[in-house]
Amino acid sequence: MLAIEYLHSIHIIYRDLKPNNILFDDNGNILLSDFGIAKADFKSGEIANTFCGTPAYLSPEMVEKKGSGMESDIYQMGAIMYEMLVGFPPFLADT
Repeated sequence: MLAIEYLHSIHIIYRDLKPNNILFDDNGNILLSDFGIAKADFKSGEIANTFCGTPAYLSPEMVEKKGSGMESDIYQMGAIMYEMLVGFPPFLADT
């Protein structure tokens, strides 16, 4: 949560938060990787219209193709917390 809070404070949305992009170093520090679809210089209230991310962690506004904002990162954090509690993402489906 602190990493996402920091990114938002410097006007970056991450847009691809998922367990595979959360790493631990030798000292137990948590690191985020894969900033390939992050968007810099992003102001609160703006919408990014690029459809991107991992299907199991997409926010509802992304699924509805309404774009994404900082709220999408917050949704993805909730989806990861859900997965940590129950063992699978909230809306996982066979495709």
